[in-house]
Amino acid sequence: MEKDEVYKTNALYWSTRGNEILSAIVLPEYGLFVSEEKHQLFGDISGKKLLEIGCGNGGSLKYIGERKPAEMWGMDISENQIEKAKQLLDKHSFTAKFICSPMEEECGIPTDYFDFVYSIYAIGWSTNLDITFSKIASYLKKDGVFIFSWSHPIHKCVAAENDEFVFKKCYFDESRYPLVLGEGTLMLADYKLSTYLNALAKAGFLIEKVIEESDENMLRKGSGVLARKAKIFPVTFVIKARKM
Repeated sequence: MEKDEVYKTNALYWSTRGNEILSAIVLPEYGLFVSEEKHQLFGDISGKKLLEIGCGNGGSLKYIGERKPAEMWGMDISENQIEKAKQLLDKHSFTAKFICSPMEEECGIPTDYFDFVYSIYAIGWSTNLDITFSKIASYLKKDGVFIFSWSHPIHKCVAAENDEFVFKKCYFDESRYPLVLGEGTLMLADYKLSTYLNALAKAGFLIEKVIEESDENMLRKGSGVLARKAKIFPVTFVIKARKM
């Protein structure tokens, strides 16, 4: 499937059924069992300019807005999601500039402008990490920070079967595949962790921190298969990198 078809398929899903099927992961949570409250990757962002890639329904922008930034921007592939984000921010008296675009495409975001670019469970939708990270680097000022989270690739390979965890997918397979959720379909590729790290290095980022461990306090409150998984291997990863 060509990238334009991937964009169309994924935008349609998020504009119609997305939030009904997939719960939005927003700050202070980076994903399953990993939180900003523990790791404090952002630090003091008052007076800073921040851009969110894959802003979805605006939950993370609301969290950022409560910390008094100078400017907030949000990018998303779905106009419907952007409209939800606008409504949420309006309700809480926050403002942001929004752009509807795939993250890999030219879309008018200013360059050398932001102190932080971040993405909560959205970067993995990229059809080309090299292009995506190169563009994100261009948006950041020198020494600007890029923070993102996504489902850990090992998590995608392992399934529960008869009270055991078994490998059901090859870790090295990065081919794109259809993911049927509810009555809709998404197109997704599971990149290796090394693919993310190498793409960051290629784009000129210095990697400052990689988080794979689950937060113990969050894990103790969890239950079910995902909590069992998270006790023995990562289900979420977070990376903090700095533009050199």
